[in-house]
Amino acid sequence: MPQCVAMSELAPRERPLSRVAAAWAVHLYTASGLLAGAWIAVLIVRGGPAAFRAAFALMLLATFIDSTDGWLARRVRVKEVLPSFDGRRLDDIVDFQLYTSLPLLLLWRAGALGEWQAALLLPLLASAYGFCQTRAKTEDGCFLGFPSYWNFVALYLVALAAPPAGAAAVVAALAALTFVPSRYLYPSQPGRLNAAASVLALFWLGMLAGALWLAEGGDFSRPGARRLLLASLFYPVFYLGTSWALSLGRLSASGTRRPSGWS
Repeated sequence: MPQCVAMSELAPRERPLSRVAAAWAVHLYTASGLLAGAWIAVLIVRGGPAAFRAAFALMLLATFIDSTDGWLARRVRVKEVLPSFDGRRLDDIVDFQLYTSLPLLLLWRAGALGEWQAALLLPLLASAYGFCQTRAKTEDGCFLGFPSYWNFVALYLVALAAPPAGAAAVVAALAALTFVPSRYLYPSQPGRLNAAASVLALFWLGMLAGALWLAEGGDFSRPGARRLLLASLFYPVFYLGTSWALSLGRLSASGTRRPSGWS
């Protein structure tokens, strides 16, 4: 009887062309985040409220791509079809640009931290540490240490015109939390809390998109835009609060023994 052969064991020419094309299409979809990043960089260099508003809109689009490419990759089974191409490495390259480098550059260009601009070096180094951690993602579907969500940090600090000293304090505190081995929800992974975070994230992203739409010319002080931004803070509060409660609960349950997966 013929034996089943894994897709990765077939020679490249023996793999169905349709499967190969679909796998490359998923990788191209992931890489499209870099195209958004190039446009974001141009807008940041251009500067000004309108350009920053457009940059944040593109960051939301890039977040949507990043949130859906993993599902597509698993659906197409890209690891089996294209075993010689590392999609995870591509994803990390795209994510570091879109979640760390460009948001921090925008904060600098916008002068959001005033005389405390040097504090932006902290999340840059912290993110480099986080991205290189082999245990950054736990087996039970969490991030270990604060995820590099600097795009959303930048959006709130700029749009809400946070005081420079306060903005610097937020940046420094979150950068420090990258090194603390506490768990953070990973919405695209299985689990009830992750599922709840995913559903709430849809409403949250919709609110942010609405705030950007209402902030004509990049004026986030417009009543409608500001109200939506303030209301949307429910999600960061939920995300951080739930994540910290989860970590404290696990720590309390295990006593002084550190859970598996903690560095």
